[in-house]
Amino acid sequence: MFKRVSTRWRPGFVGRMGALWRLLGLFLIVNAAVRVGLAVFNGDASLFLPWRLLPALGIGVVFDTAAAVHGLGPLALLMALWPGQRWGGGRSLAWVIGACLLGCSVLLVFVGVSEFTFWNEFASRFNFIAVDYLIYTNEVVGNIRESYNLPLMLGGVAVASMLLWWLACRWVLPAVRSAAPALGARLAVAVVWMLMPALAYVAVDARYKEFSSNAQLDELAGNGYYDFWHAFWTNEIDYERFYATLPRQRAAAELALELSGHKPVTVTQRPFDREIVAVGPERRHNVVLVSIESLSASFLAAWGDRRGLTPHLDQLAREGLVFKQLYATGTRTVRGLEALTLSVPPTPGHSIVKRPDNAQMFTLGEVFRERGYEPLYLYGGYGYFDNMNAFFSGNGYTVIDRTALRPEDIHFENIWGVADEDLFTLVLRELDAREARKQPFFAHVMTTSNHRPFTYPEGRIDIPSKTGREGGVKYTDYAIGRFVEQARHKPWFANTVFVFVADHTHNGRGKQELPPDAYRIPCIVWAPGLVEPREVDTLASQIDVGPTLLGLLNVSYRSRFFGHDILRDGPSHQRALMANYQTVGYYEKGRIVELKPNGRVRVVDAASGRPAPADELSRHLTEEAISYYQMASEAYRLGELKR
Repeated sequence: MFKRVSTRWRPGFVGRMGALWRLLGLFLIVNAAVRVGLAVFNGDASLFLPWRLLPALGIGVVFDTAAAVHGLGPLALLMALWPGQRWGGGRSLAWVIGACLLGCSVLLVFVGVSEFTFWNEFASRFNFIAVDYLIYTNEVVGNIRESYNLPLMLGGVAVASMLLWWLACRWVLPAVRSAAPALGARLAVAVVWMLMPALAYVAVDARYKEFSSNAQLDELAGNGYYDFWHAFWTNEIDYERFYATLPRQRAAAELALELSGHKPVTVTQRPFDREIVAVGPERRHNVVLVSIESLSASFLAAWGDRRGLTPHLDQLAREGLVFKQLYATGTRTVRGLEALTLSVPPTPGHSIVKRPDNAQMFTLGEVFRERGYEPLYLYGGYGYFDNMNAFFSGNGYTVIDRTALRPEDIHFENIWGVADEDLFTLVLRELDAREARKQPFFAHVMTTSNHRPFTYPEGRIDIPSKTGREGGVKYTDYAIGRFVEQARHKPWFANTVFVFVADHTHNGRGKQELPPDAYRIPCIVWAPGLVEPREVDTLASQIDVGPTLLGLLNVSYRSRFFGHDILRDGPSHQRALMANYQTVGYYEKGRIVELKPNGRVRVVDAASGRPAPADELSRHLTEEAISYYQMASEAYRLGELKR
C-alpha cells in the first residue's frame, strides 16, 4: 500500500517537477538568512535566545512558503507543458529556467537589501508605508540615492545576485535536465502546485507572527513579500468591521463622559460636537505653529539630554510653556498633521490627510478663519507629497511650498525639500506680507531637514552634513534659532504666539508594539510677554495641541475636536492616543490598551509590555479606548467631521 502511494506521488518529487522543491528550499534558505541578518542588525542579543529565535524561524517558514507558492505555481505549469526529453525539452527548458533563476536571484537579493533599509528606518517588515513608497517613487528613490552609496549598494546587489544565481543553477538545473515524467503525471503535479496559493490564502493568517510580547521578534517572524501584499490589500481598514466595538449608544455615552471631564452631560448624536466656552476675553494674537520633522523629546535638555544638540530649542523651553508628557499619535508626518489639524484619534489605516473626501473638514485653521485670520500651510518640499496640497487647500488654507521660493533664496536642497533656513526665509516673507495688509495669520509650518539623508548647508553647525541623525537635529535647531532671532525684529513679533512641536519621533521601535517612550515629543509654546513660562507634566496627546492653543487665546467656539485643553481639562483626565500601522492604542494610568484587527484587544503594562491584570481598570480603559476610535471612525465615515 505504502509503495503504491509513494509511486503515485513520485513524479512530484523527482525529475523536472522535483526541481520545484529545490526552488522552494532555496527561497526558504535565503529568507531565513535575511531573518537572522535582521536580528543581528537590530542589535538586541536577547532575540537570539533559542526559545525566542527558533519559534520566529519556524513561523517564518510558514510565511515564506505562503509567499513562494505564488511564484512556483505558474512555473510548475510551464514545466509540465514543456516537451519531454524525446524532443530535446530538458536542455531547452534548462535555458529557460536558468533565465528565470537569474531574475529571481536579482529579486531575492534586491528585496533582501530593501528589507534592511526599510528596517533601518521603521524597525519593521514591509507595511503600508512601503505601499505608499510605490506612489512617491521620486522622493523615495531620491532619499535612497542621497542617504546611501548607491553605486556600492547596487554593485553589491549585482555581485550577490550572480553568486546566488550560480548556486541556484548548480542545484536546480540538473533536476530540470533529468528525465521527465509522463505528461499526465506532470499536469497532475502542476495542478497541485497551482492550487497551493489558494490553500495558502485560506490557511495562513497575518496574525500567526504575533506569537510573543516582543514587537521586534514578531516582525522577524514575518516575510517581506507576504507582508507587502497583505498591507496592499488592507491599508484601508473599516473599524466597525474589523475592530472591537461597543453598542453605539454606549460608545457615545462613554465618549461624552470623556470629553466633559467626567462631569454629568447630555449625550447627543455626536458627543464630540460641543460648545467650548472660554474664561475671559478673547486674545487676538497671530500664531505660528512649527511642526518639526522627526524630533523626539529625548533630544532636548528639558527631557534629560546632555549632548547639547538643541541649544536654541532648550532656550525657548526655558522661556516658554513646556508640555513634558505629550505623545505623538503615530510614526509618520501625515499622522502628526492629522492630529494637529483635525484633533482626531489615529484611526486604523491611512491618515485622513491621505483619504478621499477629506475637504471641508472642521480644522484648527477653520476656527481661526472664522475669526478673520488667514490660515497658511508652509512646507519646504513639494506639497503634492503625501497629499498635503490637496488636503490643506481643500480645507481653506493658503498653501505655500518650495515652488514659491526664488532661486536666490535657496542655499541648499535635497530630495525632501529646501533646507530649513530657506523654508523659514519663505515664512518670514509671507508673514511680512500679511502684516503689511493688516491681515491676522495662523501659519502652520512643516520642516524637512531632520530626515534622512540628513544633509544641510556646510558651515552652519559643528557636525558635517550627511553624517547622521544628530547632525539633522542640530541643524534644524540652528534654523529655528535663526528664524526666532530674525522674527524678533519684525513688527508682528510682539503680537505672535509660537508653538514648536514635533510631527512624530525619530524612532517608533521598541520591544513593545506601542512603546510610550518612542512616542514622546516636545511641545513648547513661546511668546515673551504673552505666555508665562512653566512646565506642565500632564499626560496628553498630540490631538490636544490645537484645543490647548485655542484655550490659551481664550477662544470660545463650537468644537468637533476629540482633543481637549491640556491646561483646563487635562489634569482631570490624563491619557494619550497612539497608533502603529494597524494597531491603535490608548495610554492611561500606566497601561496601554492595544486594539487590533479581528476584534482583538490586549492591555499591557506600559513600562514592561507584559499583559496587565484583567481587572476592572483594564475593562474600563478598554471601553474608553474603543469609544474614542469607534466614534472617530464613524464620524469620518458619515461626514460628521466636516464643518
